[in-house]
Amino acid sequence: MRRHLAVAILAICVWPCLAQEQAEGGARAVTTRIVPVYPELAGRMHLAGVAKLRVTVTPDGAAKTIEVLGGNPVLVKAAQDAVLHWRWVPAPHETKEIVELHFQPR
Repeated sequence: MRRHLAVAILAICVWPCLAQEQAEGGARAVTTRIVPVYPELAGRMHLAGVAKLRVTVTPDGAAKTIEVLGGNPVLVKAAQDAVLHWRWVPAPHETKEIVELHFQPR
């Protein structure tokens, strides 16, 4: 019983991030990540979820366009606002990167 309680407390303490990002699909590494602001409305609704985006990244590493692939519109807007300020490593050509941001209520 104590072991389960200790594991539960540890899990709660390690989970302080309101959003976690996970890039997949593309080969370019993110050099600058802006953590999305958890929306006030989402907090009032105790909303959790994932915002999935396809980002067109320019050769110099800036986000050019963002296509929404899924997620609650409240969370997607916060994800888009943050990802617009992300930077990726430079590459010889544009690439498409898939980004998933996981949101948890406070």
